[in-house]
Amino acid sequence: MTSQYESLHRKIVMIMAAAATTPLLILAAINFVEFQESFILDSQNPFRAMVLKSKSSFELFFAERASTISLIASSYSYEELADSAKLQRIFQVMQKEFSGFVDLGLISGQGRLVSYAGPHKELQGVDYSSQDWFHKVHSQHRFISEVFQGFRRSPHVVIAVRHITEDGRSWIVRATIDTSQFGKIIAAMNLEPGVDAFLVNRQGRLQTDSIYYGKALDSLGIPMPAPTYQANSVRTLDSQGQPILLVYSYFADTDYVLMAIKPTHSTLRAWSMMRLDILLIFVVSVLLIYVVAARSVGQLIARLKESDEKRELALLQIEHTQKLSSLGRLAAGVAHEINNPLAIINEKAGLLSDLMAFEPNMPRREQFEAQLKSIRETVGRCRDITHRMLGFARRMEVKIEELDVNAMIQDTLLFLEKEAIHRKVCIIQDLAEDLPKISSDRGQLQQVFLNVLTNALAAVDKGGETVISTRDRGDGFIKVSFADNGCGMSEETQKHIFEPFFTTKKEEGTGLGMAIIYGIVKRHGGDIQVQSQLGCGTTVTVVLPVKHSIAGVSGA
Repeated sequence: MTSQYESLHRKIVMIMAAAATTPLLILAAINFVEFQESFILDSQNPFRAMVLKSKSSFELFFAERASTISLIASSYSYEELADSAKLQRIFQVMQKEFSGFVDLGLISGQGRLVSYAGPHKELQGVDYSSQDWFHKVHSQHRFISEVFQGFRRSPHVVIAVRHITEDGRSWIVRATIDTSQFGKIIAAMNLEPGVDAFLVNRQGRLQTDSIYYGKALDSLGIPMPAPTYQANSVRTLDSQGQPILLVYSYFADTDYVLMAIKPTHSTLRAWSMMRLDILLIFVVSVLLIYVVAARSVGQLIARLKESDEKRELALLQIEHTQKLSSLGRLAAGVAHEINNPLAIINEKAGLLSDLMAFEPNMPRREQFEAQLKSIRETVGRCRDITHRMLGFARRMEVKIEELDVNAMIQDTLLFLEKEAIHRKVCIIQDLAEDLPKISSDRGQLQQVFLNVLTNALAAVDKGGETVISTRDRGDGFIKVSFADNGCGMSEETQKHIFEPFFTTKKEEGTGLGMAIIYGIVKRHGGDIQVQSQLGCGTTVTVVLPVKHSIAGVSGA
């Protein structure tokens, strides 16, 4: 039965927990996905803003240098710029005002270096007509090259401006920019650890050194993203197959692309920590729901179990009462059927006595009188038995009188004295001297003591003992205990001990003794309790009221 309650408890708890946590789980999953996307977007916004700001710095850097060269080309004549000394002075002023310039040169319309100011004097007279940048500056009038090596055999950037006079003459003022300036602008981005930023061209070739992807002019190894002049972010894989967040922006007037790369795990580090917090809150919430559900259902199951036990006990009491009622009706019928033959026997015995009175000299008269006396005593004994049976059936009036319980116990022991001696059972009397007298029916009470003592003697082996004790509880009740050290009873036997026709004596018992005394004690307003342990003995305690409380009886 207990396993059924435990199974019911588990099922209800699981249903309640599932009903409570399923919406929470769905809501948590939805919020998890949405919050993750929102968190990632929010974490990317500062990254994109940084890239846009750095791109603006690059564009300003190029615009200032290109404007300076354009101003020189338009402010000075061809002859003035062809003068190497004057070009050197102009170059010195440029270096003083603007950082990054490496050299300055005048190139004729045919592509020959006419004059030069800078550290590479060996470039004097070099023909650039075959260079790609030379053809582009002719078509665009202003050109900012990618990083390339050229005749210098070292990475550099060229800014070239073509000037055309009114008479159609043209020349090109060309300046070289040191690429170390790019590194300074990137360093000013104040990148967090693990983040890499660099310039590439539109073909995916590095224009500056990268922390993770190589040196300038190496191939990046990552597919170029779709062109956009705004800062855009994509999640992709790098050349090593590691997930990365790539933020980039294309330059409008050049082939440059500014990129910043952050490992995805670095991007989501804060989100991972927050995710653990969310998961912890969710787990704690689920556990709290489960604990509350378990405790609530536990209390509910406990009450249900208590209610079922009370109902089962009530049904057992009803069943017991019905059995006692049936036994009472049976006892009344048996007593009625026996009393009639007993009355006839008694009358015949009286008639024989009368006939013998008319025959004073009747042979063997004394022997016949003795037999008639025995018949009348036996009839009287049978009448007492049927009288008690009718008393159990509550069909006879009960005689209430003041009784000394200690004296009644001693009188009852007289009936069992020979049996106790024969079985070598020691009966110990622990009787309270100040025990008050009680109002009860002598015959019924004596029957209770006799039946209990008979069972105690039957349960004790030879050499055992039975202890009889009486006590005044002080609350209007006295307690009579019969304790033996006999074989004891199992729990299953104790459950049925007061049921009619239940016996452990097999063919020897009728199973009515304990049922009868149970009915007697209950009708007297008392109680009877049995405590037993298999192999250790049994204690039967009879509690009786000092003042009689038998229903329907007004007293003696």
